[in-house]
Amino acid sequence: MMNGNRNLCGLLRAYKSPLDATRLYLGRAICPEQFVQFLKTCFIPFKMSADENLISLMDCYRNRLREVIQVEPVLDYLDFIESDQKELILNKARNESNQLAADMLIDAVVRSEPRPAGRVRQFVDALSSAGCTYAARISDPDTLPSPAEEAENDYCVLLVLLMSPKLQEMKTAEVCRHCFEKRILTAEEQENVMAETQNRGNIGGARLLVKRLAKKPPGWFSEFLKVLRTTEHGDLVEELTGVREINDGPGSTHSTHTSLEDAVPHEGEKKCSDGHNAALLVNGVELSVETPVRAEDTDIVLRAYQMDVAKPALNGENIIICLPTGSGKTRIAVYVARDHLDRRRRQSLPGKVVVLVNKVVLVEQHYNEEFNKFLKTQYNVERISGESVLKMAVSDTLKTNDVIVCTAQILENSLLESEISFTDISLLVIDECHHTKKGGVYQQIMARFLEEKLKNIKRTKANIDVKPLPQILGLTASIGVGGATKQDKAQEHILRICANLDAVKIMTAPLEQQLKDNSKRVIMAKRRAKDPFGDLIRCIMRRIHDRANLRPSVDVGTQRYEQWIVEEEKEAAKQGDQRRRVCAKHLRQYSEALHQSNSIRMSDAYNFLLTFYRDELRKKRPTVDDGPAVRQTETEKFLFKQFEDTRGQLEELTKHPEYENSILTELRTSILKEFTRRDEVRGIIFTETRLSAIALHKWIQENRKFEDVTVQSSYLIGAGDQSVVKPMTAKEKNDVLKKFHEGDVNLLIATSVAEEGLDIQKCNVVIRYCLVTNEIAMIQARGRGRAEDSVYIVIGVEGSGVDEREKVNEWREKMMNVAIQVIKEMPRDLYNRKVKEYQLEAWAEKKFHNRRSAEKVKKKVHPSAVKLRCRGCDVIACEGPDIEVISGIHRVNLTDAFKNKFLVTNNSALREKPQQCEAEKVISCQACGHFWGPMMCHRKLDCPCLNVECFVVVVSGKEETFDSWADLAVEFAQFDFYSHATQFVFDDDEENL
Repeated sequence: MMNGNRNLCGLLRAYKSPLDATRLYLGRAICPEQFVQFLKTCFIPFKMSADENLISLMDCYRNRLREVIQVEPVLDYLDFIESDQKELILNKARNESNQLAADMLIDAVVRSEPRPAGRVRQFVDALSSAGCTYAARISDPDTLPSPAEEAENDYCVLLVLLMSPKLQEMKTAEVCRHCFEKRILTAEEQENVMAETQNRGNIGGARLLVKRLAKKPPGWFSEFLKVLRTTEHGDLVEELTGVREINDGPGSTHSTHTSLEDAVPHEGEKKCSDGHNAALLVNGVELSVETPVRAEDTDIVLRAYQMDVAKPALNGENIIICLPTGSGKTRIAVYVARDHLDRRRRQSLPGKVVVLVNKVVLVEQHYNEEFNKFLKTQYNVERISGESVLKMAVSDTLKTNDVIVCTAQILENSLLESEISFTDISLLVIDECHHTKKGGVYQQIMARFLEEKLKNIKRTKANIDVKPLPQILGLTASIGVGGATKQDKAQEHILRICANLDAVKIMTAPLEQQLKDNSKRVIMAKRRAKDPFGDLIRCIMRRIHDRANLRPSVDVGTQRYEQWIVEEEKEAAKQGDQRRRVCAKHLRQYSEALHQSNSIRMSDAYNFLLTFYRDELRKKRPTVDDGPAVRQTETEKFLFKQFEDTRGQLEELTKHPEYENSILTELRTSILKEFTRRDEVRGIIFTETRLSAIALHKWIQENRKFEDVTVQSSYLIGAGDQSVVKPMTAKEKNDVLKKFHEGDVNLLIATSVAEEGLDIQKCNVVIRYCLVTNEIAMIQARGRGRAEDSVYIVIGVEGSGVDEREKVNEWREKMMNVAIQVIKEMPRDLYNRKVKEYQLEAWAEKKFHNRRSAEKVKKKVHPSAVKLRCRGCDVIACEGPDIEVISGIHRVNLTDAFKNKFLVTNNSALREKPQQCEAEKVISCQACGHFWGPMMCHRKLDCPCLNVECFVVVVSGKEETFDSWADLAVEFAQFDFYSHATQFVFDDDEENL
């Protein structure tokens, strides 16, 4: 080692700058012992001044200094920094982050010129006087900790930070006082911790205390352990050291170890006192802890208010539980389910619990985090969804399990096909039960339930045995008012929900026992004075309006314009007016781009248009392997030219930040403020579209200011299929949520997929960005902020109506609470009469619907009367008799005549699908390039799948457009796999002869 040092020193002497020499040394990846030796001996040949020595060392340890310097108290001891510069540094600390302010402070000391001798030493002394003793030690070669001390201290800091949730249980004020007496904390730090404890409670004070301890120099940990013992926190000492504390009597507590080295495992060592597997490696090595399930882990303990609202359900009554997000509704459901199954077992009766959710991602969450976790030791629990590995029938799954968590549509399909009946279920839990209203799948299921209930009434009158029906338990955070503007209509809406769920009561907790409301801010950004980017898009849209003879009566870029142009496109398609149809299609894209430029960056809007036109051009000019180019119409040439002529101007405008909307500035300010003032942040930004969610995530990733305050973002969007945005699968969403739970992601940008049901813990910042819907969505989104001291922020643009709609939602929320209270206090006979009245009404609607459905079946058109015309041109794609149905869902055409009418290209929006239905290719019209649908791979056969939205359907000579095949009253033939597979095999054999 000594020879290596001599050689290295020889190289270093050739450099004029000691700082360059230091960097060269560090660049050779020398071990810590060599580095310390170098710092203490190798500066001498340079004949550096004392200040130069200190500056070189500070540069080496700059990252660590940024973490441990507390800027505000240090500035009080520095008289050589001007007051204006001090104010700048303080503002940096308060508005952005302490670390960035520490950078400014260090630069103000070491980079200022001229620099009088002794100034850097004065800075080191100021660090020590201000209580930043660790920063002072690593800034001075004479007091620099050894590598062993550094490694042990790193471990202690990591251990205390990991144990922070447990340490929050300590008696903060008492521990803080003893830490000050032992000189672990300064007087100012003690004052700050005590103030935090008084203002934000014991937990808030404990958080600040732990944060201050983590910045102390080596040696603080053993003193902190002594403080914990003195203040009778032996349990915390055991948690921190893994050593059992022995109490021989009052005032006599000791451990089986006598030194810190014995109590704390060394780097890389595995040690756990209770026999559990554990591993903790410091300096960047991942910590992993594996703990087996203990009996107490599966015990369910309800709080007093939870037990109060659960009592009717525990007595077997049908109820709705309406509690705020984060108050443990699902945990109550697990408790009720276990009690129900226990009671059925004692009575020697079969017990089957079905838990319904309205989103696939909630199936895994409820299964893993709640029902399976707490019930698996006593009962069999399973889950079923469209993306489940389990592919068993619902009836078979129900026979072999006690609890099933599934999507509502799966249960509805099983009931529809008579695979199971309500007699097979003893308890039905409905999550987010406010969706049990007209048109929803929850309502379809409960309509069947009410039909069976009415049949039981008839059976009773006829002295026939009734069929058992399941108990109903509905869960919701907000039952809503259904758009009501009057109190009586709000009550009617809630009573109808109660009737649909056959609930005898709606249960809420007393207001004083509910979760604390988070603070709320509404921020309205000013409209931008100049909008050349938007003006250019509006100019293009006017030219297209003139080309297609379209005269909109509403402003472009608004939701009303979007609705208008969609109807214009449909009408033009039916009439075969291709000029108007294709112009309307392009106008939708420009309208969307205009909307984006008002909420996200101009560059995002520009890239959206660029992607659209590139995709459109690709359809007209496929690759050589795909076949010849597709003919462009004069209108299409005009539209392509409009974009190409203005593309350069649009791109140039995106480079001018002065034209960006101010709402992004407000969002940036809010994010930086919340991430700077909090020790730990978990935030969610709710936005309207998937495009804006992805664009905001990209904006955050590209902005260095967010990186400085440790913002780690990701987006969370729905799984429904859209052509412009690749949707997220359930696995992708679960991965994002897992990272959010574990802290790898601390800011989610989400669409409405995260508003309901998803268990997002520890969230303390919720932002609704250019988005206000109804009172239910507001309450659900606000409820995502479950952590203490959480904030709810609404950001919009002046004149957009966001502020007004938010106030309306608040008013409706109050109306809802009053209506619930009125219903709870309603006389029992009046309540029962109204519920029965609404149930009879619902049953009558069901009968009417069934009658109309039966009439539709009778009036179904024969496939021979149906033709499909390409929506993009006048080509007849195929006729009804050639269409077959796979699994009752997919319409396909495998005829040779149809194969000659389409092109096959790669699917640019490919995503994960079930193995039985893979879509790596898409088909489009050979004449015009219009998209027709995916090329499915069904049981190894290529099946061109038809998307009804892509065609004009000609039924008995009448042209119509449809959004779904279900709207078309035609019964196509079932897919004949045997016939097609046989033909495929014989054709292949002939080719190989």
